[in-house]
Amino acid sequence: MAKILENLNGRRLIQVSTDDIIALVREYQTARCCSDSYEEARNLLDKKIVYIPEDFD
Repeated sequence: MAKILENLNGRRLIQVSTDDIIALVREYQTARCCSDSYEEARNLLDKKIVYIPEDFD
């Protein structure tokens, strides 16, 4: 679950959980397996929409 944190300057930081990072890496590895080059993997990932759930405190 990702948390959006506000700082004093009004900028937002996103704190991402370990599970979210693992899910993102898994998406990359799946795309990389199905492609022959970095550019092709990047194009595959550009077409995907990845959602990270937000946690409100």
